Amino acid sequence: MYLDYFTLAALVDEFESLLPRGRIQDVLDVDATGLGLEIYSRRRCHWLYLSADPRQPRLYLAPERLRRGPDKATSLGLLLRRYVEGGRLERISQPVWERVVVLHVAGPEGDVQLIVEPMERRSNILLVRDGVILDCLRRVHPGENRVRSSLPAHPYQPPPPQCGKRNPLQLTVDDLGRLLAEDSGQGQSTRRFLSARLLGVSPLLAREAVHRSSARADQRASDARPEDLCQALRSLLEPLAAGQWQPGLAGDDDCPRAFSVYPLNCEPGWRPVDSVNVALVTWYLARTGPDSYRAAKEPVAAALEEARLRLEARAKSLQRSLTDDDERERLRQSGELLLAYQYTLAPDQRELRAQYEPDGPELVIRLDSKHSPLENAQRFFARYEKAKRALKDVPKLLRRTRAQLRSLDQLSCDLELAASRPDIEEVQAALQSMGLWRGGRKSRTTGQKSSALRLETSDGFVIRVGRNSRQNEEVTFGRVSGSDLWLHARGVPGAHVIVRNDGRPIPDGVLERAAGLAAWFSPQRQERSVAVDVTARRHVRRIQGAGPGLVSYRNERTLRVRPRSPEAASDH
Repeated sequence: MYLDYFTLAALVDEFESLLPRGRIQDVLDVDATGLGLEIYSRRRCHWLYLSADPRQPRLYLAPERLRRGPDKATSLGLLLRRYVEGGRLERISQPVWERVVVLHVAGPEGDVQLIVEPMERRSNILLVRDGVILDCLRRVHPGENRVRSSLPAHPYQPPPPQCGKRNPLQLTVDDLGRLLAEDSGQGQSTRRFLSARLLGVSPLLAREAVHRSSARADQRASDARPEDLCQALRSLLEPLAAGQWQPGLAGDDDCPRAFSVYPLNCEPGWRPVDSVNVALVTWYLARTGPDSYRAAKEPVAAALEEARLRLEARAKSLQRSLTDDDERERLRQSGELLLAYQYTLAPDQRELRAQYEPDGPELVIRLDSKHSPLENAQRFFARYEKAKRALKDVPKLLRRTRAQLRSLDQLSCDLELAASRPDIEEVQAALQSMGLWRGGRKSRTTGQKSSALRLETSDGFVIRVGRNSRQNEEVTFGRVSGSDLWLHARGVPGAHVIVRNDGRPIPDGVLERAAGLAAWFSPQRQERSVAVDVTARRHVRRIQGAGPGLVSYRNERTLRVRPRSPEAASDH
């Protein structure tokens, strides 16, 4: 599926009705190939997403606020802040028969055009003023494309004309018959013939036309009946030419197979939707996912994984350095036996076999012939003293390392559930404070701290949800009463949830909602049923030496609940 001419035409019509003379309040880099514009029009904000992804180029109004992704803005993004941010979107246009959308902006430094070319493999976004490219997301040099280059300070060249294609809106039965006759002997399918010879006819539209002509899907163009095919094309194109868009989706609700701006009879399960924008958002988000922060999370996730590997290696090394009592005793006994038998050993003797206890097993003591028996004994005593010191120091280091690994588990969960830029930066800051961030120290770009989620039930109970380590610490050990209820998904990292009782019994319905939130803000969000522990806040204690938000608790009881998002929890 791709954005064909008629889908873009419908989208432009929709944008024109929603964004007339909208003020562009913000420009942001959403991901490596996508930009976002916050546009205020008709007393509400809209978030226009423009992507030049070579596999899935697209543009649509996002259903929620777009988020800044990469730490470093693209050069095009920086120029858009200069030439577009603070300006007005005067109008949106589409060149005839082209898969191109032009945003005409009256910017702070004059009129500019933001040109979106959502064409697979050749997709691009260009900022143009007075016919000259100021910058573009994808720079195309003459060596890559001799027909059409795209470079800053070069004239903007529109896509080359589509030679040899006919206007389908002016096509008669005789015209179509002649075109089919010209194709006689080529052996191509009717669908391919329509896409290759008619302007604006996409493969999907061509397939629908063949289906409406009552022909087989694999019909050859030479076998097509011009009268039937022309009638099918008219039934499709006449409403489209009049702007009578009928947006819809085909296939499953969770992952639709196709979108269109006309009814699809060739695809099962086609159904109308409210707008073409709804169709595009549903189709693309089913394939790209709703996570607007993926690009921002990737470097932090890589740092977490690197830190985990280092700590796991350290834990294994510490574990190996711990010797058991038998090993320590063997070292001490070996040293004492060498002292006892030192005068009986030959100068080049490599081992000593002797019993420490009369009825004990024989010890085989390896000797270094480069050293005297006394020096060999001293080496065994030195290893014995080191093993004793390890017995004292290593367990403490091992506990600390394991606590750091538990902190990383929580931070990984924090990052996965992060829903804002401050959430991501707090994970990064926690890694830096633990001394586990490699490379230069990074400062926060937002200057903000994320806040815990606060919900209030209809009967006045307050539920607070910590969605990362710092928030968990505040929620659990902040201004709460020992009798307030504390909840947490059992056996996994995740949110701390507090239900304040204010001296009242907490109804089962409120407790179930709080448990559903604890399950939602955990790695088990996708499970049907999650075990959630509940106990009084007074029974929750910090783990000494562990990171923020890591606790132990007792006197708990366990509920099994279905995870519930904050939106779902607010519905009751």
